[in-house]
Amino acid sequence: MAPDEDAHPRRYMGDILKRQVRCYTSGMAGEGPKSAYELAMERLRQKDKEASVEDRPLSEEQKAAIAEVRQFFTAKSAELDILHRAAIAGAKSHEEIERLNDNLRRDKERLAGDRDRKIAQIRSQQSS
Repeated sequence: MAPDEDAHPRRYMGDILKRQVRCYTSGMAGEGPKSAYELAMERLRQKDKEASVEDRPLSEEQKAAIAEVRQFFTAKSAELDILHRAAIAGAKSHEEIERLNDNLRRDKERLAGDRDRKIAQIRSQQSS
């Protein structure tokens, strides 16, 4: 389809883009073009299927337990930040500040690891 002299250039470009989108999306004829999000989710579901990953919805108890774990670890992280700020205020040298920053980073990494382990443990429990 060649552009007419009277055709608006944006309209012509829009037609080209629509054709390209249709070319890149495969699916049932009745479906419209898919968004990048939908395509990515399809690819992830396909990878999960190939890896035999089971898709189980979480029970309400599991959701509540995960929310509680996240809330607890968010509070612990905030506590670490408050203590860190107080320690920084009393620091006397750059080396001491650097040591305090390293300790905070290590403590937060440890907390995140603990949180993720607990959440994984909750997710792995059978729904009752």
